[in-house]
Amino acid sequence: MCLILLAYKYNKRYPLILAANRDEFYQRPTRPADHWEDQPDILAGRDLKGLGTWLGISSRGRLAAITNYRDPASIKSAAPTRGLLVSDFLSGSDPAQTYLQKLSDRANRFNGFNLLLFDETGLWYYSNRAADILALKPGVHGLSNHLLNTHWPKINRGLAALENNLSESGGVDPDKLLLMLEDRRPAPDDALPHTGVGIEWERLLSPMFIHSETYGTRCSSVVLIDNSANITFIEKTHPHEGAQLSAPEIRRFKVSVDMDKTAN
Repeated sequence: MCLILLAYKYNKRYPLILAANRDEFYQRPTRPADHWEDQPDILAGRDLKGLGTWLGISSRGRLAAITNYRDPASIKSAAPTRGLLVSDFLSGSDPAQTYLQKLSDRANRFNGFNLLLFDETGLWYYSNRAADILALKPGVHGLSNHLLNTHWPKINRGLAALENNLSESGGVDPDKLLLMLEDRRPAPDDALPHTGVGIEWERLLSPMFIHSETYGTRCSSVVLIDNSANITFIEKTHPHEGAQLSAPEIRRFKVSVDMDKTAN
């Protein structure tokens, strides 16, 4: 993922609301969201190069999502794929904090990442570019390719739009959230971050929704988890240069959490 917007214990009907865009090179092979044949408990898209994922849920009510930390000067060419950090948590049984504590011992093997985990213990965040494992407080949170709640233009714009689409007690329209994620307005030059990719790429990467000849927003996702642990997962795949799709494809899933498995 390259943009994740969260409302945690902000809406009385949905303790967790997530809206996110995945940005990637168009040539990287990907499978759209579905239940994995080799791990049926996992519902997620799949990166067919690294065999991990960027966002997924499990039938036990676990959720995980990851973004890269943009720092081209520190990239390790032989580092393990970060997408497996998502699927390993979804298929595992360790509580989120325990998983992150174990991960912190080997986190320097990976290129920069931000990892968000949700389970029955709460919503947790960890980056291998920061020291602490954080239990997130109720409210709205934004994450892109720097640390959590960094005031990048796309984060500020996205959080304002998210709050505008939500109320503390009202319903949520996931289709409006998907539309919200398609904001292509770039940030002004004087508001751009400086992450080492050069001014042209900073401009290209500044909107919530990215489009270019070779790289852009491949899919948008909305996940809603209600008070009864029912999960709505929606993925909108966007057409791009060289894609077989001529129009966006929307896949919708409903998952009822297996509480017996959650307790184990």
